[in-house]
Amino acid sequence: MITELGHFSLILAFVTACFQAVVPLLGARRGWPGWMAVAEPAAVLQFLLTAAAFAALMWAFVTSDFSLRLVVLNSHSLKPMLYKITGVWGNHEGSMLLWVLIVTLFGAFAAWFGGGLPPTLRARVLAVQGMIGAAFFAFILFTSNPFLRVAVPPFDGQDLNPLLQDPGLAFHPPFLYLGYVGLSMTFSFAVAALIEGRVDAAWGRWVRPYTLAAWVFLTIGIGLGSWWAYYELGWGGFWFWDPVENASFMPWLIAAALLHSAIVVEKREALKSWTVLLAIIAFGFSMIGAFITRSGVITSVHAFATDPERGVFLLMILAFFMLLGLTLFAARANVMQSKGVFGLVSRESVLVVNNLLLGVAAFVVFTGTIWPLVAEMFFDRKLSVGAPFFNLAFTPFMVALGLVLPIGAMLPWKRARLGRVLRRLIPAFGLAVAVLALAWAMQTGRSAIGPVGLFLATWLVAGAATDLLSRAGRGESRLGRLVRLPRADWGKAVAHGGLGITMAGVAAMTAWQAEDIRVVRLGDSLELAGYTLTLEDVRQVEGPNYVSTMGEVALSRGDDRIGTLYPEKRVYPVAQMPTTEAALDNGILRDIYVVIGDPQEGGGWAMRTYFKPLANWIWGGAILMAFGGLLSLSDRRYRVAAGARRMRAQGVPAE
Repeated sequence: MITELGHFSLILAFVTACFQAVVPLLGARRGWPGWMAVAEPAAVLQFLLTAAAFAALMWAFVTSDFSLRLVVLNSHSLKPMLYKITGVWGNHEGSMLLWVLIVTLFGAFAAWFGGGLPPTLRARVLAVQGMIGAAFFAFILFTSNPFLRVAVPPFDGQDLNPLLQDPGLAFHPPFLYLGYVGLSMTFSFAVAALIEGRVDAAWGRWVRPYTLAAWVFLTIGIGLGSWWAYYELGWGGFWFWDPVENASFMPWLIAAALLHSAIVVEKREALKSWTVLLAIIAFGFSMIGAFITRSGVITSVHAFATDPERGVFLLMILAFFMLLGLTLFAARANVMQSKGVFGLVSRESVLVVNNLLLGVAAFVVFTGTIWPLVAEMFFDRKLSVGAPFFNLAFTPFMVALGLVLPIGAMLPWKRARLGRVLRRLIPAFGLAVAVLALAWAMQTGRSAIGPVGLFLATWLVAGAATDLLSRAGRGESRLGRLVRLPRADWGKAVAHGGLGITMAGVAAMTAWQAEDIRVVRLGDSLELAGYTLTLEDVRQVEGPNYVSTMGEVALSRGDDRIGTLYPEKRVYPVAQMPTTEAALDNGILRDIYVVIGDPQEGGGWAMRTYFKPLANWIWGGAILMAFGGLLSLSDRRYRVAAGARRMRAQGVPAE
C-alpha cells in the first residue's frame, strides 16, 4: 500500500511540475498576479509530493519489501541498516528519484526565501525550475520507475554492490547531487533573466548564494568520492581521471568560475554575458554527468546503468535545455551590456583571468573525457586517454591559477597599482620560495612537482593570511578589526588556503610516495620509507554479510612499535564479489597504507604497502574549501532578503 502511495505521489508531482512550468510563465507574460502567485505553492507541493515518494521507497528498503523489483536487485535482509537506507540511491532508479527530490527542494527554497525577488522574475525562475522537474519526472516514470513490482517476490534480495557498502560512498551521492542540481537554480535564474530582459547587480546578488551552495556541495561530494577511492579500491590513488570523476569535476570548475564572475556582476555590473553563459554551461555539464553515468557509453565502477534508451532520453533533455538557454542568450545579447569599466590592472581583470583559466581547464578535462567516445564513434578507433594526458594538459592551468589568486584577492576594484599589492605580498612570496628551496634540497634526482606544489601551497596560504591582515589595517585594535571582518572575507581566505593545502597534498603524493609489492609469509618483515612492517597473522573473519581474510600487520619505526594494521580481503557471498579493505595508519605528515591480497601457491600472501606523504592534506584542504564556502554563505550580504531590504530602504522599486 505504501509503495502504491509513493508511485501515486510521483505521478501527482509530475502533474504539478507541468502546471508550475506553464501557468506562472503565462502569468508573468500577461502580467496576471494571480497566475504568477501559484508558482510558490506549486513548488512547495511538488517538493512535498516527491518527498513522500522518496520516503515510500526508503520504507520499502528499510523493511526489505522484496515485492519491489528495485529492492530485490539492490538489497538483502542481512545487510546493515545503514546500507539498506543508502541502498535507496545506490542504483539508477533510486538515484534519479533523489536527483528529482533535490530539484524540487531547490525550487521550494526559492519559493520560501525568494520574497525579495521581483514577482515576475520569481515566477519565471520557478517556472523554469518546474520545467526541469517535469523533464526528470517524465524520465523516471517512463524509463526508470522505482516502484515496479515483481510477480513472484523472492525470499531474499540480490544485495547491493559491495563497493557501495561503505560510509564514504554512502553519503557521496547526496552531496554530489546537491551540487549538480544546485546548478539547475543558476540555470533557472539565467533563463528567467534572459526572458525578462534584465541582468543587473541585483540579479548577481540573487544568483550567488545558489552558485556558492552548489559549489560547496560539489566540493564535499568530490572530496568524499576521492577519499573512498583512496582507501576502498586498494590502488593507493586518490584520483584516476575516470570519466565519471571528470563528470563531477567539470561542473566544479565551471561553478568556481561562475561564482567569481557573479561577484563582478554584483559589484561592478560587468561580465554580464559571460556570467549568464557560465550559468547555462554549468548546468549543461551537470547534465552531461548524468548522461555519462546512465547511458552505457562508458564502463566505470561509478556508472549506474547501461541502457541506451535511457541515455537517449537524457540526451534529449540536455539538448532541449541547452538549446533553450543558448537561443535565449543569443536573442538577448543586447540587454547584457556592461555598465562598469575597469583598468587593465584591477580585481575585475584578474577575475577575468581566473575565469579563463578555470574555463580552459574544464575544456581540457572535457576534451580528454569525450575524445575516446568521439574517436570510436566517428573514426572507429579505440583510444584511451589517461592520467599522463590530464596531468600534462591540466596542471599548467592550476599552477597559473595558484599564482594569480593571492594577487587578485588583494587588488582593488576598477583600477589598482600592482606594485603596491606586490610589496605587501613580499613576505608571503619569500616564505614560499624558502619552502621551495627546502623541499628541493631535501629531494635528490626527482621531478620538480613536489617543490613547486609546496611553493604554490605556501604562496596561497600565506597570501590569504596577508589579505586578511591587510584588511584589518594597523594599530592596537587590529586584532579586533580582524575578528569583525565580514564572513565573506574570512570565507574567501579559508577557501583559497584550503586550495593551497590540497595542492600541497597532491604534489607530495605525486612526487614522493614510496611503494612495495611482494609476497609475504607469516613473520616476514619489510622496510618502507624508514618504517618496518611485519605480517604477524592472517585469519578468517565473518561479517554481517561477508567473509573476510584479515591480516594483522605490525608497524614500527626503529625499536618503537607504532601500531597494528588490519587489511582485509572481503568476499560477499550473495553478490559473489570480492572487495579490498585497505588498512591505514593516518598521520598529519604521512599515511602508511597496507593492502592484503590472495594467498599464493608457494605460501604467503600478496601484500602491497605504500608510504603516502601529506595524503590527508588533500581532503583536509577540501574540507577547508567547503568550510570557507559555508562561511561566505553565512554572510548576511549573501542573503537575498538583506539585499532587497537595502533596495527598498533606498526607495528602489521591486520591479
